[in-house]
Amino acid sequence: MLPEYLAKARPNPKGNRSPWYANTAPTYAGIFLWVAFYNQIANGTLRHGGLGICLLGVLLAGILCYALYYKAPAMLGMKTGYPLYVVGSSTFGTAGGYLMPGILMGLLQIGWFAVATFVATQFILTAAGSTAGPGTVPFIATGVIWGLCFSFVGAKGIQYVAKIATFLNFIPLIMLLIVVFQTAGSAGNYTPAPAETNNFTAFAMVLSIVIGFFATAGAAGADFGTNSRDERDVRWGGLVGILGAAVIAAGLPLISIAGAHANNPNLGWDYADVIKGIGGPIGSVMFLLFAVASIPSTCFCAFIAGNSLNTMIPSVPRVASTMCGAAIGIVLAVTGVAANLISFFLIIGASFGPICGAIAADYLMHGKEWSGPRQGVNIAGYGSWLVGFLVGILPVLMPTNQYVQPAPLYSFIVGFVVYFVLAKAGLEPKTVAMPKAA
Repeated sequence: MLPEYLAKARPNPKGNRSPWYANTAPTYAGIFLWVAFYNQIANGTLRHGGLGICLLGVLLAGILCYALYYKAPAMLGMKTGYPLYVVGSSTFGTAGGYLMPGILMGLLQIGWFAVATFVATQFILTAAGSTAGPGTVPFIATGVIWGLCFSFVGAKGIQYVAKIATFLNFIPLIMLLIVVFQTAGSAGNYTPAPAETNNFTAFAMVLSIVIGFFATAGAAGADFGTNSRDERDVRWGGLVGILGAAVIAAGLPLISIAGAHANNPNLGWDYADVIKGIGGPIGSVMFLLFAVASIPSTCFCAFIAGNSLNTMIPSVPRVASTMCGAAIGIVLAVTGVAANLISFFLIIGASFGPICGAIAADYLMHGKEWSGPRQGVNIAGYGSWLVGFLVGILPVLMPTNQYVQPAPLYSFIVGFVVYFVLAKAGLEPKTVAMPKAA
């Protein structure tokens, strides 16, 4: 017998779908244009390498995010009309799918929601001239109001998130352009300190940060695929919303920080430090606008978390499951637990790199079609995740070894290869039939 999350699943009909520029592209672009993505991108990258090598890393990372992490899940979602948690039952099994990618995706998106709420709250208070930090009354009040409002928008569905992203994406883009025009003139003069120069470290860390940041959103490509009409929507939604947005959202801040450091080597490495350097009312307005621009990402995280929890526990209404997840995220945000962004990116990459790798292997091995749910637990899927996850957390186990990066990419490759080997060894269970859509 099928679990409830599969027995009650119904594909999204073609008539409910819309063009790539109305859903996939603007929502993905909103994720990359979120200031939490690029606020700390120079620390560990530009600090050790030249601007050119870092920009090259951004371009390659954008290509890998599109081709490896997004394409296979998005095509499965488009072809079947089912979200990630349903199509993932082929790779991880009908019972195994509860945990992976189902509940795991929901829990990690709650973490992302906490990060979004923390960053937005911090920027709002900075714009107001407040130094209040996590645990203070102003921080808690601002974080609670922000989190509750935009988790409700996410609970309403992807069409509302996409509408918000379409309009608000222009705000961070304009802010990025304003800052780069003020600092780019000196960017060509930037060189890292000789004692810290290591181009391999810089290049590898750019890949790790971008891919680690994107890993869960790449797997969620299946959910976006359910709203795509055809392969063209999948392709252009990814090329514009992922590759194009990643190059712009990471490239412009790197140029700005390089230019600012060429003028002031004592400046901090956060993008926020560059904004503070502008000073005056313009700087305060920028902080506020960057906070406003975090709305699409906050809504997206709430949407995916709610989608996961509602799919895996269909007896709980979608709005209720979303708001419960949001409540946990708000607590993590206002207490400051969500403050360490780069480490969080690396953990995400370690968790979802092998999941994306296993799904891609499953997709390619079975003629680029969905095989259907597999009975129980798919040993090939879980084995590939376990080995890939161990590879992905090598930076935690061996922090001084520069060659363990880019761990999120290594974990994808290992997950792909191990799934292929275990599947060929006959460790994929039999498939079971899905109920036909009405």
